[in-house]
Amino acid sequence: MSQVPDREEIEAKPRPPRLLDQVHDAICRLHYSRRTEESYVHWIKRFIYWSGKRHPATLGESEVTAFLSHLAADRQVAAATQNQALAALLFLYKHVLDRDLGWFDGMVRAKRPVRLPVVLSPEETAALLAQLRGVHWLMASLLYGAGLRLMECLRLRVKDVDFAYRQILIRDGKGA
Repeated sequence: MSQVPDREEIEAKPRPPRLLDQVHDAICRLHYSRRTEESYVHWIKRFIYWSGKRHPATLGESEVTAFLSHLAADRQVAAATQNQALAALLFLYKHVLDRDLGWFDGMVRAKRPVRLPVVLSPEETAALLAQLRGVHWLMASLLYGAGLRLMECLRLRVKDVDFAYRQILIRDGKGA
């Protein structure tokens, strides 16, 4: 005769951490940015939904290749988008599931369009800045003149600006 465990025994057993909690822990351990975490979680969820809500540990190279090819061929995503999804899945398998994926033979790659960069002339930049006032002018001037990224500018604090040395301290910038 089998015994039915009581409620206390069931609740006392620790549950293994959920997959996305493991992803969060690995990202924190490796000091990746919040934006990277958001992006990776997004692509991991899309991969799970695409695979019929199967756990990624049960999937392998062929499913990852099929998903990335689906993004390029069916969804017609940009090459950078496909690369971001690839990076997220490689992170998942390497740092969370402790599995190395082989190379993806037969993966359809998204095509990179040939683009020339659009750069404002000094006159156009001056005209643009002349249209701004207050905080918006200051932020745009810092983005342009100091080469700050948007999140770096938004996270600036008064103590990060050193007028004596004419320097700005950037904390947690891209690439640390």
